[in-house]
Amino acid sequence: MSFVQVEHVMKSYGEVPVLKDISFSVEEGEFLTLLGPSGCGKSTLLRAIAGLNDIDSGKMFIGGRDITSLSPKDRQVGMVFQSYALFPNMSVFDNIAFGLKMGKMKKAEYTPLVEQMIEIIDLKGKENYYPNQLSGGQQQRVALGRSLVKRPKVLLLDEPLSALDAKIRRSLRNEIRQLQRKLNMTTIFVTHDQEEALTVSDRIIVMNNGEIEQQGTSEEIYTLPGTEFVARFIGSYNVWSRPEMEQAGFADIPSGDLFAIRPEVISIVPQAAVAAHDAGYMYTIGYMKHYAILGNVVRYHVDIGGLDASVDVLNDSGLLHLRENEAVRLAIPMEKCQPLKKLG
Repeated sequence: MSFVQVEHVMKSYGEVPVLKDISFSVEEGEFLTLLGPSGCGKSTLLRAIAGLNDIDSGKMFIGGRDITSLSPKDRQVGMVFQSYALFPNMSVFDNIAFGLKMGKMKKAEYTPLVEQMIEIIDLKGKENYYPNQLSGGQQQRVALGRSLVKRPKVLLLDEPLSALDAKIRRSLRNEIRQLQRKLNMTTIFVTHDQEEALTVSDRIIVMNNGEIEQQGTSEEIYTLPGTEFVARFIGSYNVWSRPEMEQAGFADIPSGDLFAIRPEVISIVPQAAVAAHDAGYMYTIGYMKHYAILGNVVRYHVDIGGLDASVDVLNDSGLLHLRENEAVRLAIPMEKCQPLKKLG
């Protein structure tokens, strides 16, 4: 049995099903992310593992022990929420020590544990600071330290970075990942941010409407989406049906009815520069609509028979001279045309 095992978990609120027969496992030391849009059930599932939400049916195990009916305090999990929930009248030291105090541990016993955790979360020298004297990122580290100091078997993170600005989020998510690896802490992380999930995870479970759409490594989820929902949610895929591609002028379309094509695998060249077709590629003619500079990537939007094709090119390609309505030809490797299961 895996370290964390969730088996056939179901949960409804009244007549509305929120979790529909959810089953998955997490290996010891693994960083698993539950990814999906708001309302898909990911936070409800995380809270169920923590014991904060009951379930209608199913079983949950940690380390081979059935925790389904245990109280939250007996599950040996640590949870960090979107709101830091720090005590404003307590110092960094006392906030981190709070759970140990409540567990009746003596100060002489918990002091070295708290000091070690303060060093691990890189807040040494700020032991006596109060939450209002810390930045948002520092406050989140205190919340993280408060959960980790009790050495839980599993760390649960419920969108812990969503209240932070983009730069701090990127920095702190990397710190969390490094800390998780250092402690070999089994972690389940909830987010709706695709980039965040792809960056930190060993494995991702994509959820939609209370169900698991797909699970796999970051590379598998990004490069091999299995359903229309995953392709549309996980990135900037072009999702086209066979009739749409035929109408747009593509020839030699692979077998299948619906396809996902990553914008970075499409080549774009001015119409005048095109020579003979290369085997293994689909070609069609389109017209430049506009482009957007996304830092090191330029995203072109090309009209091909009524379809809006997104094409990503590194921002050193020299293609910025392409004019609006200029004719171009798109080339797509057939092996990069990923067949999908349709929604519904």
